[in-house]
Amino acid sequence: MPLSGSMIYVKDLERMKSFYADLLGIQPTDSTEGWVSFDADGMLLALHAIPAEIAAGIEIAYPAVLREDAAVKLLFEMPDVEAARERLESLGTQTLRRPWQRAGEACDVVDPEGNIVQLRSARVKST
Repeated sequence: MPLSGSMIYVKDLERMKSFYADLLGIQPTDSTEGWVSFDADGMLLALHAIPAEIAAGIEIAYPAVLREDAAVKLLFEMPDVEAARERLESLGTQTLRRPWQRAGEACDVVDPEGNIVQLRSARVKST
């Protein structure tokens, strides 16, 4: 059964919407109160606002603390990883250089709430 999408619960919906629009280079396909979704080449990426009463108890530092222990990491295929990395860095996005990632093949970036997202070259396929 193919994966059709992914959803991230977020504290700051507008900030996260802006980040993922910049990351993907597309605008949301749907946006309602508390919900934003993108069609990323046929895969749904949804951002869902954490309810205010729960969000009030969550502190997110800016710049965000890395969530290295998160159970899930989103991977996005990019035609040119280095160009995407440079563009995102110019917008102030934190990027991580990992010793096991070869330049141009993969790059980890940090979203505004500390989630680590990987950009992968279309040329690199998992085995």
